[in-house]
Amino acid sequence: MIQTVWPYLAVMLLCAGIFPALERRFDWRLFKVMPPIVLTYLLVTALAVGGLWQVNEAIRDAQSSLIGRLVPALLFLLMINCDLRAIYRLGPRVLAVFFCTSLCLFIAFLVTFLLYRGWLAGDAWQPLAALSGSWVGGSANMIAVKQAIGMSDSLLAMSLLTDALGYSIWVVVLFSVAPLAPAFNRWTRARSSADMGVEELRSAGLATPDSVLIWLGLALLVGAGSASLAMVLPVSSMFSATTWTILLATGIGLIAAHTPLARFAGASSISGALLISVVAVLASQSNFEGIGEAPMYLLCGLTILFIHAALLILAARIFHFDLYLCGIASLAHVGGVAATPLLAASYARSLVPVGILLALLGYILGTGFGLVVASILSKLALP
Repeated sequence: MIQTVWPYLAVMLLCAGIFPALERRFDWRLFKVMPPIVLTYLLVTALAVGGLWQVNEAIRDAQSSLIGRLVPALLFLLMINCDLRAIYRLGPRVLAVFFCTSLCLFIAFLVTFLLYRGWLAGDAWQPLAALSGSWVGGSANMIAVKQAIGMSDSLLAMSLLTDALGYSIWVVVLFSVAPLAPAFNRWTRARSSADMGVEELRSAGLATPDSVLIWLGLALLVGAGSASLAMVLPVSSMFSATTWTILLATGIGLIAAHTPLARFAGASSISGALLISVVAVLASQSNFEGIGEAPMYLLCGLTILFIHAALLILAARIFHFDLYLCGIASLAHVGGVAATPLLAASYARSLVPVGILLALLGYILGTGFGLVVASILSKLALP
């Protein structure tokens, strides 16, 4: 069992590199069904659940530090070649997909509670209400709803566990469906949001050893600088230090994209490698301890996601939404501001700003959404 940081980091790098290397070397059918980023997530999750490394303070600190520094660095690199014309051409369709997603989740929570109401007596509806705040905004919204409805700490544990398991499964699903986009878009008669710009990326050539070092150093410097600056900015329930860090790194990248720096080769290659590395670190945090203590809530969580997906697919058919925007909007609700840009980058890098903006919109609306769900569930729970 790994108990120190450096072996843990070595395993993360190996896991992040093995499937992209195999994809370039072999034309396996597996890669057409499950992209390397999904296989990496599954592999690292299996290793984490299998106990390859001990989740001690040192490794937890390493995971937190890596995510805190690598995500803003990655967003900076992704913005360097981002074509903002693609975002502009999406227009109101982005907000339409977002609010359809919110409505689908709202219906899913109500239907799920009605299905399992017989097993959720008394105050057992409260964890679902708190979960609804998290699955529109984030953990901060969950805590806000919990405090507002007076939910006990023991019931909060049920919300947290359901949130963790549902999120882990949903991330894998949304990463995995990317190859289905052409068929899905033909069925919904939608144009792919990745094709809205003149071109997704402005190619600046292949990476060289010196450009790798320069881009990586610059990205990490921007990430560290953004984190430092975020510490002195005002913090609220909607704008935490993490949110400010992500916004600053994104903004710096968009500014740099309009300078001669954008013509320097290598940003795209480095961001691709960094993306799969961040996904590996996220997967390494998987921990399903206590899963047997809340089977009913876990069943509720999976049912909510299933109903949400079915309704969103129906809405996509009716309103001609494409798969990429549906996936990004869904994870903007369930996953939040850290995970959504990663999914957007795996779909089409020009959509990363969309992922960030929709996740922030979810933060703004999450607490209100959770309180509305709580009000309705409390009335439905009455005998």
